Amino acid sequence: MRRGVGESKSNYLFIATFLVLFIGNDQLSLSKAQLHFGFYSKTCPSAESIVRNVVQRAVTRDPGNAAVLLRLHFHDCFVEGCDGSILIKHAGNDDERFAPGNAGVGGFDVIDNAKSELERLCPGVVSCADIVALAARDAVVAVTLHIF
Repeated sequence: MRRGVGESKSNYLFIATFLVLFIGNDQLSLSKAQLHFGFYSKTCPSAESIVRNVVQRAVTRDPGNAAVLLRLHFHDCFVEGCDGSILIKHAGNDDERFAPGNAGVGGFDVIDNAKSELERLCPGVVSCADIVALAARDAVVAVTLHIF
C-alpha cells in the first residue's frame, strides 16, 4: 500500500523535529554533570583521598554505612538534581532532611566529617553536592572490594 504525499511529509517532519529536540537538548541544557575522577586535582589535590578515607572509616565501623551514603545521594538527587540541598541546615526543623520523603535518611555525620577535613585543607573549594557524590561512589567501592 502506497502512502500519500502528505502522510510522508508529516513523518519526515516528526523525525526532523525529534532529532532537533534530541540533539538540541544536549547542546542547550542549562546544567551538565562536570564531576569526574580527578576533577579537583589542581584546586584541591587531596579532595578525593580525604573523602575516600572518611568513607572507609565509616564503612569499616559499620558496613551498612555504604547503603546509607548511597541512599543519601539518591535523596539529594531525586527531585531537583544533585545539588547538596539535603545538607542545608535552617533554623528549626524545616531542613530538607526532615521532609517526609527523606524520613530515615542518614549519613550526614560522614559527610560533615569529610566537609570539615576538606574545609581545613581547601576552604571553599569542594562543593557539598560533590562530597555527597564522591562519598556514595567510595562507599559502593569500599563495600564491593570488602575494605572493612
